[in-house]
Amino acid sequence: MAYSNSIPVKNQTISGELILVGFSYLGELQILLFLVLLVIYVITLLGNLLVILLIKLNASLHSPMYFFLVNLSFLEIFFTSSMAPQLLVHLLVEEKTISLAGCAAQMYVSTIMGLTECCLLAAMAYDRYVAICQPLHYTTIMSGRACAQLAGASWFFGISVEVAQITWIFSLPFCGSNRIHHFICEIPPVLKMACADTSKNEIMVLTVTVVFIMGPFVLIILSYVLIISTVLKVPSAEGRRKAFSTCSSHFMVVTLFYGLALITYLGVKSSSSPESNQMISLMNIIVSPMLNPIIYTLRNKEVKGALRKTVGNTFFPQNWRNQ
Repeated sequence: MAYSNSIPVKNQTISGELILVGFSYLGELQILLFLVLLVIYVITLLGNLLVILLIKLNASLHSPMYFFLVNLSFLEIFFTSSMAPQLLVHLLVEEKTISLAGCAAQMYVSTIMGLTECCLLAAMAYDRYVAICQPLHYTTIMSGRACAQLAGASWFFGISVEVAQITWIFSLPFCGSNRIHHFICEIPPVLKMACADTSKNEIMVLTVTVVFIMGPFVLIILSYVLIISTVLKVPSAEGRRKAFSTCSSHFMVVTLFYGLALITYLGVKSSSSPESNQMISLMNIIVSPMLNPIIYTLRNKEVKGALRKTVGNTFFPQNWRNQ
């Protein structure tokens, strides 16, 4: 992954506001996009908050898998909220500006949440591996302390790595055009504004991608290879189905997360127009966080049972006490 240094026409230092061109090319259709994204954003917030509340309110969901799911839902809320409100405002106004400090803040939050999610998905894959491949030792291996350490390590790597990377990027001098042909602040277009040698920054971006993004992905694949080999040894078809069902939600979330990320950052960006790149980035930023709580709710009997119980206790308390 490499970013070319742009040579500005005017050697004018950028120190104030940046312009996010975003979806300006859509004209009046921006209003329609605003309404669609507003609905998706509200669903994302409510869906992830619902998952968190269900797990907190139901003792039957106080297990390692759902502990990680609470962390994942928090991540999705902060990740989406770091970009969606500003995008919604920009769809309604003519001047789509953001301060340099605001751009940095947005990039801090979005990259920290993204990198932490990669590590957290790997921790969740390990949890599923232990549950299926070492069921007799599950409670010992996946103790409360071990889960806290795995989640804590995910947050530590996400925060420490991205704070170092983004701080280094924004210590560079920026000059030339202050227009960013995107609807958010991302590393590639911001690096292009730097009027200094960014080769070391590019090496760091590549290192972070390989170690902290693709590294967890490799661990997830390894976990599922071991899971599948173990499940295939189960003699009964019903046993295999139940074993696979415990991993299906996590597998779908991983596929969605890494699938969109790979399309966005490795495939399409090198060959398509800026407009199509933005649409794919929008899928990664807005649609994926909305679908995750839906996947975990609709495909999980325990969560659906907890939802029915919570709704019953809230709206029909007398009926549920008599059951």
